[in-house]
Amino acid sequence: MTEYADIAAVEAAVGKDEFVSDWFEITQERVNTFADATEDHQWIHVDPERAKSGPFGAPIAHGFLTLSLLPYLADGAVSIKNTLMGVNYGMNKVRFINPVAVGSRIRTRSVIAGVERVPQGARITSSVTVEIEGVEKPAAIAETIALHVLAPSN
Repeated sequence: MTEYADIAAVEAAVGKDEFVSDWFEITQERVNTFADATEDHQWIHVDPERAKSGPFGAPIAHGFLTLSLLPYLADGAVSIKNTLMGVNYGMNKVRFINPVAVGSRIRTRSVIAGVERVPQGARITSSVTVEIEGVEKPAAIAETIALHVLAPSN
């Protein structure tokens, strides 16, 4: 984790500091659980036998499952002293580029792309690439926005 002393230090890191998460395995159980939670039971995700003869040659993770893991994978990448919390604020420019086969491992590689000061603290935009282990083409790219709420000054 990279801890910044204040928002100015984060602003100075724009385009410079890179954060790489640990690898995370996408299991069939996780895909099935996500399908149950979202009611998206499309066979390319939940029917391994049928998916073998489908367009991807194997069952694949839902794109939104991959996207939903970004907060977990990036957890602790950026911390600002005197921050009460960081919350998801939104996303820009999300693209699903390459399917993630069940059994694959993914990780994120991110760079701070911008900082917007707001009354509560700062909105930090990061450019995030989701990599698949052993595959050149990434699974997804996105710009994520996190609101970092600073503790009130004493």
